[in-house]
Amino acid sequence: MVKNRTHSIDFKRQVAQDYLAGEPLHSLAKRHDLSRNLIRIWVRKYEAGALDEDTAALLQEYEARMAALERLVGKQALELEFLKGALKHAPRQRSGPTSTITGPMVYPSHRDAD
Repeated sequence: MVKNRTHSIDFKRQVAQDYLAGEPLHSLAKRHDLSRNLIRIWVRKYEAGALDEDTAALLQEYEARMAALERLVGKQALELEFLKGALKHAPRQRSGPTSTITGPMVYPSHRDAD
């Protein structure tokens, strides 16, 4: 049997319908070069309504959205690692306060003394 093939929803639906119409599992598997277990999975999905056109279209839409979000998460993870590395190698101030709230010390100028 060939591994890692993808089949259309229509094909899966047709195989499940053939099985439910009474065709033996063994002959279906042999004719389409599929495993019997895969046909059983498709039949369960067909009976649950997961191979309907509306459900299939919705499923494809969700899978596309998930792929886009996974790409975004990967991009953000790369940016985060880059910024962590840049922060590690950034020069640090040796003198002055380190608090980001107070900022640098302000010294009065001579003009303010008047």
